[in-house]
Amino acid sequence: MNQKRHTSHQRRKENSRQQTTQIKSAVVPFAGPKLLLQDGREKSLQRRHPWIFTGAVERLEGNPASGDTVQVCDAQGGFLAWAAYNSQSQICARVWSWQADEKIDADFFLRKISSALAARKELKLDRHSNGMRLIHGESDGLPGLIVDQYADVLVLQLGSAGAERWRETFADALQELCKPVCIYERSDSDGRELEGLPKRNEILRGKLPEQLSVTENGIRIVVDVAAGQKTGFYLDQRDNRALIGSLAEGRDVLNCFCYTGGFSLYALRGGAKSVLSIDSSAEALQLAQRNVELNGLDASRAEWQDKDVFEALRKLRDQNRKFDLIVLDPPKFAPTAAFAEKASRAYKDINLLGFKLLRPGGILATYSCSGGISDDLFQKIIAGAALDAGVDAQIVHKVHAAADHPVLLSFPEGAYLKGLVLRVAG
Repeated sequence: MNQKRHTSHQRRKENSRQQTTQIKSAVVPFAGPKLLLQDGREKSLQRRHPWIFTGAVERLEGNPASGDTVQVCDAQGGFLAWAAYNSQSQICARVWSWQADEKIDADFFLRKISSALAARKELKLDRHSNGMRLIHGESDGLPGLIVDQYADVLVLQLGSAGAERWRETFADALQELCKPVCIYERSDSDGRELEGLPKRNEILRGKLPEQLSVTENGIRIVVDVAAGQKTGFYLDQRDNRALIGSLAEGRDVLNCFCYTGGFSLYALRGGAKSVLSIDSSAEALQLAQRNVELNGLDASRAEWQDKDVFEALRKLRDQNRKFDLIVLDPPKFAPTAAFAEKASRAYKDINLLGFKLLRPGGILATYSCSGGISDDLFQKIIAGAALDAGVDAQIVHKVHAAADHPVLLSFPEGAYLKGLVLRVAG
C-alpha cells in the first residue's frame, strides 16, 4: 500500500514537472525578431541570469538594430525572455523581462525606475547622505543603466546597446520622478567599446552647478562629475569609509590610491594621529586637500604625495616607515576574468608591501573592485602576500559595497567590490 502511494506521488510530481515545463516553453506570438538558442543552452536563463552570449545562439530570425528588443526562445521556439540585442558584443542580448505578456516600452521603464527609487527610499540612506546609487544595472532589472545621485544632480551611465537605445526615455523618467537640476551623462567607460558604442560625456538635461558636493555621514565631499573617476565619486565605499573612521583613533594612517580623500577624511575626523595620502592624480589631491579645509579638519595631521603608489610603497619600505592602519583601494585591475592572472600579481605586490609597512598589531584594509577577481581568489591572494611578508593576519571584517549597490542572487557578477580588514598579529 505504501509502495502504491509512493508510486502515485511520484507520478503526480512528474506530471506537475511536465506541466511546468510546458508553461515555461509556451510559444508566444510575436511578429518581431527572435533569438533562438541552441538546445540545452537555455538553462542559464531559466536560472534568471540576464546575459546571453553569442556561443549559446542557434540562429537569429529577423534583422534587429542595435538595442532593439528581441524575443528569446529555446530551441523549440518556447518563450524565455525579452532582451535587448547587440550584434557587436560577445554578450549579444541582455534580458529586460522574463514575463511573456510584458511590453517593453516607456511605461515599462518608468515602472522599473520607480521600483528602483522606492527600494532606495526604503533603505533610508537620505538620513545620512545625499549621495547614493539610484539604479544599479542588472541588479535592478535594467542592464547597462547606472544612475548616481549627488545632491540635486543625477549622473547617468549607459553601458549597453539596450540602455543606449532607451537613453531619452530614461532621462525623461528620471526628470519626472526625481526633478534634478541636472542630469549629466558619463558614458565614457572602456566597456562602451566592447559594446560597439562611442564614448559620451555631456549634459543631458538641465544645467550643471559650478560647485557640487555631497554630505556623507556629516562629512562634506566635493564631487567632479564631469572629470572625476567613475561618475564622480566612489559611493560604493560609504560604509567602509565609516568603518575606517571608527578604527583610526590614535593611529598613523596610510591611504593609498586616495583619490579625493574619502578614507583620509574619515580617518582625520576619527582622531588619527597622522594620515599620509598617496595618489598619482594631482587634480584629485587638490580636491582632497580642499575637502579637508571644507570640513574644518586639522591639516597639520595630513600629508599628501603625488606619486605612483607602487613606487611610493617601495620607497616607504626602504625608509623603514611604519603605520598602524593602511588602506589599499586600487583601481580596477581586472575588468574581466581574462585579466585575473595579471591582476593577481598586482594585488599581491601592493598587499605584500602593505604588510611590510604595518607595525605589529596594525590593521590592513584592502579592497578589490575588479569583477574578474572573486572573493575566494582575492582572499587567497592576500593570504599569499601575508605568507611572503612573514606575518600572521586575522580577518576581522569582510566587506562589500554599500546597500544602494544591491546584488541580484541570479547575477553574482554584480558583486564586484570586495574587501578584507585584517589585523596583523603583534
